[in-house]
Amino acid sequence: MTYCVAVRVDQGLVMLSDTRTNAGMDNIARFRKSFTYSVPGERAITLMCSGNLSITQGVKAMLGRAIKDSAIDPEVETILNCPTMHRAAQIVGDAMCAMQGRYRSTIEMQGAAADASILIAGQRKGGKPRLYLIYSAGNFIEATEDTPFFQIGEHKYGKPILDRIIKRGTSLEDATKAVLVSMDSTLRSNLSVGMPLDLTVIERDAFDFRVRTRIEADNEEFQLLSHSWSAALRKGFEDLPNVLD
Repeated sequence: MTYCVAVRVDQGLVMLSDTRTNAGMDNIARFRKSFTYSVPGERAITLMCSGNLSITQGVKAMLGRAIKDSAIDPEVETILNCPTMHRAAQIVGDAMCAMQGRYRSTIEMQGAAADASILIAGQRKGGKPRLYLIYSAGNFIEATEDTPFFQIGEHKYGKPILDRIIKRGTSLEDATKAVLVSMDSTLRSNLSVGMPLDLTVIERDAFDFRVRTRIEADNEEFQLLSHSWSAALRKGFEDLPNVLD
């Protein structure tokens, strides 16, 4: 399974993904699900993938091929030279649609699921930070003030903290802590989601990555955050009023 979460606040974007894939209890592997693209000083983009791995890898390959081709032919449109983030989402959606059209029927004939979804988040010079959720059909929706975060994969365990914390005015620091706690809650409750994690932070109008790092299982800062959150929950629980009096 997978858990990916992306948040858009006024100060920028935060994206976090795990790396575990699961094709059965005895077939667990590690694959990167977060991919970054940038033209420093002009745009920074992160993609995170969930669902059928062959489909999402195919989408990534199509995007990468276009970027390579554009170095020879500038007329080739890519996510790194298109005029808007909305158009970048369309390009990813078109690649998703192409992969689904080519392989979906044969994948399903084998009894497997072909569904996939992709989060694309980024900012280009002259535009605002944008966050989109792309579905298997290639269509997509955008994060709004009312819905400032998206999750794909095993989302239910990590959603409550996001619902309570994430608002448009949430600081980038607090948004980062919230997605890390969201992931920690999911790791504790679902064995199909696993370390290491890939964290990306794009600060508004920086057009580059403030953070682009892998968090391993022995990362001391992540362990401290996990333990501190657990201790805060226990303390808060103890302070709740009695209900049986």
